[in-house]
Amino acid sequence: MQQKNWLLMLAFGLLLSLLVACSGDSEETKETEESSDTSSTEGQKVLNFTNPVTIPSMDPSLATDESSFIYLAATTEGLYRLDENAKPVAGIATDHKVSEDGLTWTFNLREDAVWENGDPVTAHDFVYSWRRAVNPDTGSEYGPYMMNSVIKNATAVSTGEVPAEKLGVSAKDDHTFVVELENPTPYFESLTTFGTFLPLNQEFVEKQGENFATSSDTLLANGPYTIDNWKSTSSSWDLVKNKDYWDADTVQMDKITFEVIKDPQTAVSLYTSGQVDRVDLTADLVDKYKSHEDYVVTPDTFVYFIKFNQESNKALANENIRKAISKAFNKQALVDEILNNGSLVANGLVPANFTPMPETGKDFREVSGDLVTYDKKEALKYWKKGLKELGKENLELELLTGDDETTKTMVQYISNQLSRNLPGLKVNLKQVPKEQRLDLDTKMDYEMQVSRWGPDFLDPFTFMNLWTTDSGNNAMGYSNPKYDKLVKETATSLAQDNVARYKNFLEAEKILFEDAAIAPIFQSSRAQLVSPKVEGAHVNPFGATYEYKWANVNK
Repeated sequence: MQQKNWLLMLAFGLLLSLLVACSGDSEETKETEESSDTSSTEGQKVLNFTNPVTIPSMDPSLATDESSFIYLAATTEGLYRLDENAKPVAGIATDHKVSEDGLTWTFNLREDAVWENGDPVTAHDFVYSWRRAVNPDTGSEYGPYMMNSVIKNATAVSTGEVPAEKLGVSAKDDHTFVVELENPTPYFESLTTFGTFLPLNQEFVEKQGENFATSSDTLLANGPYTIDNWKSTSSSWDLVKNKDYWDADTVQMDKITFEVIKDPQTAVSLYTSGQVDRVDLTADLVDKYKSHEDYVVTPDTFVYFIKFNQESNKALANENIRKAISKAFNKQALVDEILNNGSLVANGLVPANFTPMPETGKDFREVSGDLVTYDKKEALKYWKKGLKELGKENLELELLTGDDETTKTMVQYISNQLSRNLPGLKVNLKQVPKEQRLDLDTKMDYEMQVSRWGPDFLDPFTFMNLWTTDSGNNAMGYSNPKYDKLVKETATSLAQDNVARYKNFLEAEKILFEDAAIAPIFQSSRAQLVSPKVEGAHVNPFGATYEYKWANVNK
C-alpha cells in the first residue's frame, strides 16, 4: 500500500472532529504525538513493537530468516499452528489420520476458511504451494531442505529428475489433503506448522507474477492478520486483524505496529517514553535496566556459529586452520561481558534444553557434551601446523557479518581475539544488512561468516541436516560421506527407531566438529523490556519466533 499523507489525514481528522462527535471507526488515522499509553488508538487494541531488520521476504517458498517467518505465521494459516506450549493445534486442518505404515497422512480441512479476497482455502492451495517450494524453477532453499527425503519424490523433483506433479501430495477433494511420505517421519506433524508448508492461492500468485509478495497489495492473507503499509524496502508496517479469518473471534488485537530500529538506545528511548511495548537490550543496556520491573530474559534455541567456506579460500580448506580458529576465542567472556543477556556458550550444534534423549530423558546437549571449547594452547598448536602445511607465515581472512549493533560489538571482540591468539592472522570485517548477508551466503560469496540457526521443528534433524553435502543451507563446501550417511539414515532406514536415530545424531555431531566444519559461538537468550500490558504474544522454541494470534492487551 502507498504510504499515507499524514498531514492531509491530520487535517481531515481535525475537520471531522468539528462536524461530528468522535467515534472509534477511524482506522485510517495514526497518532503522531508521543503517548504514555500505546495500547489504545481511538478505542482500538494496539501494540507497538520494534523489529531489528526489514522483512527479507514474504514469499513462503523463498523465506529463509527469522523475521520473514514471524510475519508469514501472523498472516497465513497452515495445516496447524503452535500454541503457547509449542503443541500443534488446529489451523486449516481440523484433524488428520496416519496409515498403519506411517507413510500416508490424510488431513481433513475446515470448510469455513477463506482468503482475504473471499476465495475458499482448499487442499489445492496446499498442493500448489508444496509443489512450488520444491520445483527447481522456484529457487527455494527451504523447500528441498524441509521436504527432501521426507515427502515422496521431493528429492527427485527438487533435482529436476521428475516434474513437480510427481510430488507425493494430492487433493482428494477440496477439503481433503493427502500427503505421501518417503519414510515414516516422527516429527511430521510439527513440521507442518513451519512457514515453508503454508498454502498459496495459485490464481492470485500467478496473476501477480514477479511482483508476488513484494508489497501488501501483492499478498493474500488467510491468517489472523493482514500486513498493511508494507513494501519489500519498508522500515515500518502494521499487522491488522483479518476480519475474514476463520477464527477471528479469538484474535483480540486490532493492530500491531512494527518499526525497524537498529540502534538499541533509540529503541529503549522509545520504550521508556511509552511509544513501543517491547525492546531487545544489548549488554550495556542490560546493566542499566536489569533491575527494571519490566526486565525479562527469555531462553532461546538459536545457535550462532562461524561458517568456513572451504571453496573460497585455500586456507579454510585446511582442517587445522579451521580447528585453530574454532578454539581461539573466549566464548565465556563473550557471553558474560559482551552479550550479557543470559546467552550460553555453545560447544556443539544442537542447543541445550531443546530435545531429550528418547530412552533416558536426558538433554541431548548434556549427553553429547562439549565438542569445541576455548583453548589457546591447542589453537596455537593447530595454527602452526596449518600454516606449515600451507607454506605460509601469515593469513588474511574476511569475516562476513550482519550490521546490527550487537553483532558489530560481538564480531569486533572475536576478531581481536583471533588476531591476538593466532599470530600472523589478520581478520577483515565485512558488515552488511541481513538481506545482503543471506544473498552472499547463498552465492557462497564469502570466506568466513557469522551465521545462526534456529530449529524449524522439534528434532535434532533440523540442525544436523544443514551440513549434509546436498543441503541447500550448507553453502560452504563441506562434505563428509560418513556424516551424510548417519544423518540420512535418521530419516530413512531408522525413521521408526528413535533410539537408534539419536545415536546417529550423537555420532554425526562429533564428526562435524572433528572436521571443524563450523565454529560454534553461543546459544542466544533474549534480554528485553516488555510492557506488562502485553499478553499472549508467546515465544516459540522452534519455527516462527513470535506467535501473535493470541496476543492481547492487559489493562
